Amino acid sequence: MTTTILPAPVTARIPLPASLMALAAGVTWSLGAVTVRTAHGMDAWQYLIWRSVGVIVVMCGLAAWRRDGSPFPKAFQAGWVMRIACVGLMLASVAFIYALKNTSAANAAFLASVTPLMAVVLARVFIGERLTVVTVASIAVASVGLLVMVTADVGGGNLKGNIAALLSSLGFAGYSVCVRSEPKRDWGPVMPGYALMAIVLCGAVTLIGGRSLFPPLQDIGRAMLHGGVFIVLGTTLFNHASRHIPAVAMTVFAQTETVFVPLWIFLVLGERPAATSLVGGAIILGAVIGKAVLDARPRSASPTPTSPTPAISTQAGQ
Repeated sequence: MTTTILPAPVTARIPLPASLMALAAGVTWSLGAVTVRTAHGMDAWQYLIWRSVGVIVVMCGLAAWRRDGSPFPKAFQAGWVMRIACVGLMLASVAFIYALKNTSAANAAFLASVTPLMAVVLARVFIGERLTVVTVASIAVASVGLLVMVTADVGGGNLKGNIAALLSSLGFAGYSVCVRSEPKRDWGPVMPGYALMAIVLCGAVTLIGGRSLFPPLQDIGRAMLHGGVFIVLGTTLFNHASRHIPAVAMTVFAQTETVFVPLWIFLVLGERPAATSLVGGAIILGAVIGKAVLDARPRSASPTPTSPTPAISTQAGQ
């Protein structure tokens, strides 16, 4: 799952509490990698069913507490752009969990971190946003990192997982284009909407494959913890932080998830990232963060006031 980053007013200083919330959001999302990798009695499809159940239980509970009514009509009856956003997040979630189950945690995280760069390309194609020299250069550098990581795994059995991680980025990038097209819209209903779609899709795949919808109880608990706590709490923190932090800074802060996913897996499970994963991941992160820093440079004053560009959605909380 990803989150909507609404345009934030540019201020001289970023409030410290908001910065800490943004960083904490990435750390919270990254904890889900541990529950995915320790749910040994589940495949990716079963895990996604119960993670989505966790998201829906918490979101519907919050809606009932706020007396907002069911969130599902808002997700599926609010126009085709909202439905495309739900499909994008479903693709991102399914692909990222599959990647975590079928490649190293480092590869899954680093490859998924190219979301901001994919998003600007899709935004150029579908809503006409201009590609800057910085963006083109960042994409070129990130492509080198992708080649380092993916080509090293061609014979290592991780290629399907690496491709899934890239598909996850594509799903989040598609969602971000929807957000860019209507930046003032409330995109909150997408979270329970995509979760319901994931339950239907993954449930069908599980039944067709002859697997049980009810794997071991402890694994169900891990998946629901991921969805109901890590996803929802991380998104809440990130949404609050985005009200006070400029879009470019949020892009940088979002990379904490990418950094912490392989760190938790190493500390908890002892999985050491391959050298090629670290090198390729460093190149990708350098491209993404470098773009954010360069985009933050002061621009010359324009005689005509312009509206702030809405921020892209990152790989947050996949």
